[in-house]
Amino acid sequence: MATCGLFKSYRKGTLGIPVLQGIDFSVYEGEFLSIIGQSGSGKSTLLHLLGTLDRPDAGEVCFEGNRIDNLPAASRDLLRNRYFGMVFQFYHLLPELTALENVLTPALIAESMFGYWRNRKQYRRRAEELLELVGLRDRMKHKPRELSGGEMQRAAIARALLAEPKVLLADEPTGNLDRATGEQIMQVLAELNREQKLTIVMVTHDAWIAEQADRVVRLVEGRIQAA
Repeated sequence: MATCGLFKSYRKGTLGIPVLQGIDFSVYEGEFLSIIGQSGSGKSTLLHLLGTLDRPDAGEVCFEGNRIDNLPAASRDLLRNRYFGMVFQFYHLLPELTALENVLTPALIAESMFGYWRNRKQYRRRAEELLELVGLRDRMKHKPRELSGGEMQRAAIARALLAEPKVLLADEPTGNLDRATGEQIMQVLAELNREQKLTIVMVTHDAWIAEQADRVVRLVEGRIQAA
């Protein structure tokens, strides 16, 4: 994954607020990369551009040698469903569903009802394996209100991995957690990177969290600098 000359601004009334100003960097296959910067530095904006949730004003985002930022909406949706997993600071779990059901939601969205029903045993087995992988073997039937913050984030990570993505994009995955719980989440991410060779791009404002990655880059005034 790579970017070339990314620019992004937002409008506030009649004013244009520049956020990203010529971002050039690459993420290597199997790498755990963290992007650190102060609040409001554009970290989440950059991650959203990488995940095709937003489009740059100028520049390109490429994945496996192909430009992806200019794809039609349906193609970008397909790309996110198949190749990108996304984890956010606020877990976005559906409150009426169990942890297991939440992990299964990407399959329900991606498949037709017939397709999901035909493959339901395979999906359920995969979801159960992922929940066990992140340490929630005994919490599969619990709903979000019955889980701690760290457990909800683990469930969100499992959900992001259901489709076996090539890249995990994590936006402040420990930002809503205390330090001890945040360290546990970082251990989960490090193990996924090390044992499954999962490429991870994580943004954070916490220097200690950032340093757990293989490589750190710093976002300063809309530009990437070596940390």
